[in-house]
Parts: sequence; structure tokens; C-alpha cells
Amino acid sequence: MKAIVVDDERLARKELMSLLDNYKQLEVVEECANVDEAKTAIEKHGPDLIFLDIQMPGKNGFDLISELDSVPRVVFVTAYDEFAIRAFEVNALDYLLKPVHPERLDEAMKKVFDNIIDYKESEQRLTEDDQIFLKDGEKCWFVALKDIRLFESEGNYVRVLFHNHKPLILRSLNNLEKRLDSKVFFRANRKFIINLKWVTGIEPWFNGGLQVELRDGEKVEISRRQAAKFKDLMSL
Repeated sequence: MKAIVVDDERLARKELMSLLDNYKQLEVVEECANVDEAKTAIEKHGPDLIFLDIQMPGKNGFDLISELDSVPRVVFVTAYDEFAIRAFEVNALDYLLKPVHPERLDEAMKKVFDNIIDYKESEQRLTEDDQIFLKDGEKCWFVALKDIRLFESEGNYVRVLFHNHKPLILRSLNNLEKRLDSKVFFRANRKFIINLKWVTGIEPWFNGGLQVELRDGEKVEISRRQAAKFKDLMSL
């Protein structure tokens, strides 16, 4: 499992990395001193996990999460306890206070490994021909994935758009992305996953991005970073 350590204090990074050496299942592939370095490292390595400080010069740890289209598993490591509620609102696996004690890190790593094992055992990738059960309040649907044109993130929920329905389910877009066939369902930006077979038009957009139009006339922006992946995926 690949991990990245993000902290502006060099000594704090080294101390944490020393503790992480005890976990042979984990490889720290890079250490970063700020958000910009971390974004580059995440795009390069595609880590399973990031150990993330919050208070850093310039942008903070929450800024990093908000700027990523796809967020790895996150364990916050910080000297401040007042951000704990916000940390779990962005689906952090754990929240460690500095100085990090080995026993407390053990607890966090157990959550990390349990999360990955649960995913591998229960979260099999779905194809477009699979049908899924959806429930929103008192209403239920059994719908084929090929009929879903769009998934839209709304906080800790995802809105599922198919036919004339738009149910809201308690699910993160990141977890949903891991279950879907990446050749059919594409992460356009941090808010949307689109069904590529519903795309009827593409045009250049601002800052090197793209805008796609779906069969129903809805338009979705593909971020600049994802636009490069989109072109690779759809080209000969």
C-alpha cells in the first residue's frame, strides 16, 4: 500500500515516517512540505493513503482535499484538536494529534487496513449491465447502470440521475468511483461522474478543460487534469 506524508515541518515528517517503518504492508513513496507538492505527488503516485497535516503555510490540508478530483484515504496528523469534526465530515479515516504515540498510530493503521480489506472483500467492480438497488426515503428503484447518465456529489451524499429520477443516496463519490467500470463511468471533476455512452458532444472549455453534453442536454465540465485522462481514454 502506497502512502504520502504531507507536513510543512521536516522533523514531524521524519518522526512519523520512522513510526511508519514498522508497518511492512505500507510504503511511503514521497514526503511533501505543502499542498502544491502534495498535489503533484498524488497525481504521480496515485497513493492509497495520505497522512495529512492541517495548518501549513499558504493552503491547508482541507484545501488540498477540495482541489483533488479523487481523494485517497486520509489520516489527519495535526497539533490542533479543533478541526476533528470537520475532518470526519470529509470522510477522514482517523485524526491523530501530535506528538503521535505508537499505540494511537496502531489504532489508526488498523482502521486503514480494515477499510482496505472490507473494500476488497465486498466492493466488486460493477459493469454497465449490472442492476443496482436505490432507496431515497420511501421510494425505491432497481435500475441498470447503463441507464444512469450522471452521479453528482452533494456533501456526504450522491445524487443519481436516470430517466426522470434523481434520488439521493448516502455514499461518497470517491467510493462509488472505485466500484464503477472506468471505461464507461468517468470522473469529470470532483463533483461529477459521467456515463461516457451518454456523451453526444464535446467542446474546449476554460483553462484547458473540456465541456461535454449528454443526451438529455445536460452539460458537464471536465477539469483540465481530467481532460488529459479523457483524451487518452477516448483516443486511438
